[in-house]
Amino acid sequence: MRAADRSDLTAAWARVVASAERHGQDPDRVLAVERLSHLSGVAPERVPAVLTGTAAELPLCARVHQRFLRLRATRRDKHGKEWSLAAIAEDFDAPGASLGPLNAGTGLPRLGHAAGVQRFFGVYPGFLLADSKSAVERALATAGPEGRAGGAPDDLEHLSYLTGITPEDIRLTLDGTPPRLPLKEQVRRRFEHLRRTRPREDGQAHSLTAIARSFHASGQSLTRLAQGEGLPNLAAAAGIQRFYGVEGGFLLAPDSEALSAALAGIERELESAERPAENPMLAVMRAHDVRSIVTRAGRLSPGGWKALADHLDDLLAREGQLGRPPVVPGGSTAPIRPTAPSRSGGADDIDRSAEGGAR
Repeated sequence: MRAADRSDLTAAWARVVASAERHGQDPDRVLAVERLSHLSGVAPERVPAVLTGTAAELPLCARVHQRFLRLRATRRDKHGKEWSLAAIAEDFDAPGASLGPLNAGTGLPRLGHAAGVQRFFGVYPGFLLADSKSAVERALATAGPEGRAGGAPDDLEHLSYLTGITPEDIRLTLDGTPPRLPLKEQVRRRFEHLRRTRPREDGQAHSLTAIARSFHASGQSLTRLAQGEGLPNLAAAAGIQRFYGVEGGFLLAPDSEALSAALAGIERELESAERPAENPMLAVMRAHDVRSIVTRAGRLSPGGWKALADHLDDLLAREGQLGRPPVVPGGSTAPIRPTAPSRSGGADDIDRSAEGGAR
């Protein structure tokens, strides 16, 4: 899912302002640029442009590099010094030199190393991968006076769909005893879950080739992941999550983190449902440049219109929303997304040595 297809950040901003005022807190303090930057990893100077939708997205390698530098600069040791690469890597049994390319911005870390870095600094599992808009969106969601949202689930199957965790494992997680899976097995299960629960319009799982083609790789590059024999590299993980329209940490998040994020999202939906419902068509018009889309679509032949409708159904099926109107904040029907998933830089084959990256 492209950043442009996500919910409106200005609406999220307004909700946080209203929440801060209800709780007697200063919105300027709650939404300080430095605080949003700290939560999201987006550089302070980029935050205003991201909020207004005018910031160009950085290439994945540059984005991950800048987020890593941001972590080291803002989360220091007890002496106020930056953590050394050796100290960070030691936490997940890797040599400090393995983080050299990431620190220098000359290469992407292995998936296991990325998971280890995020765990070391205590940030959410998609911190290094998330596009700027979704990173700020998440920061806004956690920037309210009460911090993190909580709540009790009433539908384990729905939570399972959102998180990729089995209902039984959700029960264990809620009881404080989450299963501890090796990272390789967790990523395999989450990937299998995405393919099973977000099929094509005909009910069949998207082929490895179709998924890999969305980020300019070959289907063969995902074979070992599908078979549970290896981890994808970071670019492939980002591409898979973007293809299915899930959060940047979907494959990496521990069960407790994934469940917490799902509960927070459900709570936000419930709270937003209390506000007066907006005309669905107006919601679509506000969320997307509908006039531009209609103008271009008007030049299509009858066959082109059918192809467009088929493609829309395919996108809805991929996100598990075919046949039911998805709900968006405000209680209205979610805008239909007529654009294909965004393409990113090419992903190499699965990194065969990435399996030992994180404990």
